[in-house]
Amino acid sequence: MKRVAIIGGGASGLLCAIFCARNNIAVDIYEQNNKCAKKILVSGNGRCNITNKNLSKSDYFSQNPSFVEFALKEFGFVEFEKFCHSIGLLLDVKDDGRAYPLSNEAKSVASLLITHAKNLGVNFTLDTKVTDIKKLLKDYDAVVVATGSEAANHLGGNRDAIEFAKLFGHNTIPTYPSLVQLHLEQKIVKKMSGAKIDGEVTLLIDNKKHSISSGDILFSDYGVSGFAVLDISQGASVALMNSAHVSISINLLPKFDVQTLSTHIQKVAHSSPKMSVLDILSGLLPLKIASGVLEDLKILASTCGDEINIKLCKKIANQILAWRFSVSDTHGFRHAEVSGGGVDTAEINPKTFESLKQKNLYICGEALDVVGRRGGYNFAFAWASGYVAAKAISRG
Repeated sequence: MKRVAIIGGGASGLLCAIFCARNNIAVDIYEQNNKCAKKILVSGNGRCNITNKNLSKSDYFSQNPSFVEFALKEFGFVEFEKFCHSIGLLLDVKDDGRAYPLSNEAKSVASLLITHAKNLGVNFTLDTKVTDIKKLLKDYDAVVVATGSEAANHLGGNRDAIEFAKLFGHNTIPTYPSLVQLHLEQKIVKKMSGAKIDGEVTLLIDNKKHSISSGDILFSDYGVSGFAVLDISQGASVALMNSAHVSISINLLPKFDVQTLSTHIQKVAHSSPKMSVLDILSGLLPLKIASGVLEDLKILASTCGDEINIKLCKKIANQILAWRFSVSDTHGFRHAEVSGGGVDTAEINPKTFESLKQKNLYICGEALDVVGRRGGYNFAFAWASGYVAAKAISRG
């Protein structure tokens, strides 16, 4: 009977284990934590955005963007949904393509994967950190590295895959946090901490527009978070790593243009001459943010309507619709949902996920230089890579 060791009991490791076991392979999973699937359990704020109905290579960032194509074709949304049904997991697919467990609980996903693997005879060795991968390669017919990345190190995120790969002469791409909050230089953000708004964020690299995203924006002591920020964070993180100048422009009211907004402010000021400019803006923005806008522009919050002219209205409108902030850093790997960079995919067979440097060594999931957009894409690649590796091991 063929024997396989899988290092890491996360998404790609568990799926690989299940498909290997279904093909009558003896599987041992080595997991450093006291339980498997810790990252699955916290994903999507405990809801688990498990995959996406619309998958293509354009949803991924890598030095080798075409690498993901074969795996996503082999084990795309249809195949994954069929697999989920086979273990009793039903999906709730949203209009935008994002898929969640029907239970709306990440623990359903983790529990069903682990239970199904155990029922197939997969052996779990927990609280065990593998240090000697070369010994495993001697003891097993194949070894799968599914240790993930440095993201969320409090849940066990680490550089093990990179260190393992280097032992066999693999090239690695510098890693960076992705789907992560951003630190801003301006101290005004601290005063707006806790304030949230639906808006638009434009990422500028060396003052050139790079990408734009809309959604919620949450101000914090260190800077900004929220979906709109996470969606542009990959580009920001890479640019920071390359020592580029990184800034963002925040549009707090995307439904307005400068003319309409400045006219509105002037109109309210004219009809209520004793109303303060802060009161006028509080009809448009959360109070903390309205205060921040005025303080940053050095306009007294107590300025009355009868002191506000059209020039001042335009100045305020421009700030609200294009508020520039300098990005000093990301919030780091600990707070990142995923990590970019990793083992160079040029040295991995995309049709098997076997190392081109070391026979019978397979590397899956986030350990590789592949990182997806927010929306279930990173899980989709983890599932697909685990499946393709299992299929190749079963064939070989």
